[in-house]
Amino acid sequence: MSRSAVIAVVIFLVAHLALLIGLAAPEKFVFDEVHYVPAARQMLGSAASQPVLNPMHPPLAKELIAASIAAFGDNALGWRYPATLFGALAIVAIYLCGLALFAEQAPAIAAALIAASNQMLYVQARIAMLDIFALGFGLLATAAFMHGFRRERPHALFALAGALFGLAAACKWSGLFPLGVCIVIVAVVRLMRGWRTLFADAKPGDWYRPDLWPGFQVQHVALCFAVLPAVTYIAAFVPLYGLSLSDLIEAQRRIFADNTTTAIAGHTYMSSWPSWPLLARPVWFLFDKAAEDRIAAIVFLGNPLVLWPALLAIAVVLRDFVVVRRWDAFLIASFYFGPWLAWALLPRTLGFIYYYLPAATAASLALVYVLRREGLPRWLLWAYVGVAALGFAVMLPISAAFIGTSMQTFNRLMLFQSWI
Repeated sequence: MSRSAVIAVVIFLVAHLALLIGLAAPEKFVFDEVHYVPAARQMLGSAASQPVLNPMHPPLAKELIAASIAAFGDNALGWRYPATLFGALAIVAIYLCGLALFAEQAPAIAAALIAASNQMLYVQARIAMLDIFALGFGLLATAAFMHGFRRERPHALFALAGALFGLAAACKWSGLFPLGVCIVIVAVVRLMRGWRTLFADAKPGDWYRPDLWPGFQVQHVALCFAVLPAVTYIAAFVPLYGLSLSDLIEAQRRIFADNTTTAIAGHTYMSSWPSWPLLARPVWFLFDKAAEDRIAAIVFLGNPLVLWPALLAIAVVLRDFVVVRRWDAFLIASFYFGPWLAWALLPRTLGFIYYYLPAATAASLALVYVLRREGLPRWLLWAYVGVAALGFAVMLPISAAFIGTSMQTFNRLMLFQSWI
C-alpha cells in the first residue's frame, strides 16, 4: 500500500472516531431529521406504503440511513451513524484534492485538518440529513477529476468522477452542481482546442494547454459526464420503484417541481446566498435547556477563523487564475464558486447557510494554496492550522449537544444579533 493510501486510511479512521464521540446526544430528532428519518423508516417496511415520504429528494442518502437503522436499531446512533462515515470521507477527499493540487503530503494533510476544523462539516456529519452524503460523494468525485486534469489520458479518473457525481446527485440534487462545473471546464477546454487557441506567453502551469487530453473525444465526454452519472443516479431509485419507467419519470418530476418552486413560506433561519460566506445568519439545529444555567446547543455556523480568512484566500486564488493562469488556482476557484453561485440561478427563494457547505469545505484548499506561496515561511501554514483548531475548540460547546454550555458562554460566542 502506498504512503498516500496509508495516510488516507489514517485520516479516515481518526476523523470517523472523532465524529462518533457523543453522537447519540440528543436522543430525539434534531432539525430536519424529522423529515428524513421517517422516510428511511418507511423504506424498511415489508410492503410499499403510500404516500411516499419526503419525495422532494432522491433516495440514496435515505436508503443509507435506512440500512444503518436496520444494522444499529431505530435510535439516534442508527439515524446518524452513516453521516459520520461520509463526513470522514469528505475530509479524506479534501486530502486527495490537496495531493492533486499541491503534489506534496504536508499541504494535503494541512488542507484536511483545516476542513475538519470547520464547524460546518462537523455539525453536518453528526445529523441525519442529506447534505453530508452529497458532499462526501461530490468531493471524492472532485478529487478524481483534479487528479485526471493534468494527465494525458484522464479517461479512467474522469469516468470515476462521473459515477461518483451520479451518486452525489442521488442523495440530493445539489450534487449536480460540481458535475456541472466539470462539464463547463471540459466544454471550455474542448472549445478552445477547436478554436486552436494559444497563449502568447504559454507556460507549463497554464490552466489551458492545446495538448490537454489529446485522446479525450466527444464520446468519452458523453460517457464520463452524462451516461455514467445517469446510470448511478437512476440505480438508487430501483430499490423503490423497480424498473418502471413511468414511476421513475414521475419521481423526477416531483423532485423537480419541489426544488424549483417559489411558493415556499419563509423560515426563521432562512438566508440568501450572498450572505453565506459572511456567516451572517446561522441555523440553530438544537437549543435545549439542560439545567438552570446549562444549555445543549447545535448551531450550524462554521468556524469564523477559517471562513472569514478564506475570503481573502479566495481573492488571491482568483487573481492567480486570471492574471497568472495557474491551473491549481483555476480548479480551486471553479469548485468554490461553482457549487456556491449555482444557488443564485435557481428560482427557489428559500435558502439556508448549510447550502454553502461544499464551497466552504473547498475553501480549505484556497487557504493552503495561499499559505504555501513562495516567500512565506513553512511554519506559517502549520501555525494557521493551529489557529483553525483553536477556533474549532472555542465553538465546540455550541456545535455538539453532548458537551453543553452555560448561557454566559453562549452569549459570549454570539458575536452578532443576527446569530441568535
